[in-house]
Amino acid sequence: MNKKTRPPTHPGGILKRHYLEPLKLTVSAAAKALDISRKTLSKIVNERCAITPDMALRLSQAFRTSPNLWTNLQQTYDLWHASHESHAWQHVHSLMPPSTSAAYHHPGLH
Repeated sequence: MNKKTRPPTHPGGILKRHYLEPLKLTVSAAAKALDISRKTLSKIVNERCAITPDMALRLSQAFRTSPNLWTNLQQTYDLWHASHESHAWQHVHSLMPPSTSAAYHHPGLH
């Protein structure tokens, strides 16, 4: 697990600072272009709501990015918070024998 001490930026903060502000877009104007409610976009840019796969597709279309950019930002944010807010996961023991864990490949990922 990555030992970053500073939390990653919420994707809504990135959306606000790197896209809306430089383009001088209001939340209302961006929400209209994204075909979502102003309230929904406001929750995202104020870091009170996550980027869903549907929202990632909308943002990628609107800002000429990849949907993976947005889902990866959200995943990084979520994993960092999960790893720092609860330590119960550290008590889980591996079920894989040491000799096979590195060589194990998920059947659906071949």
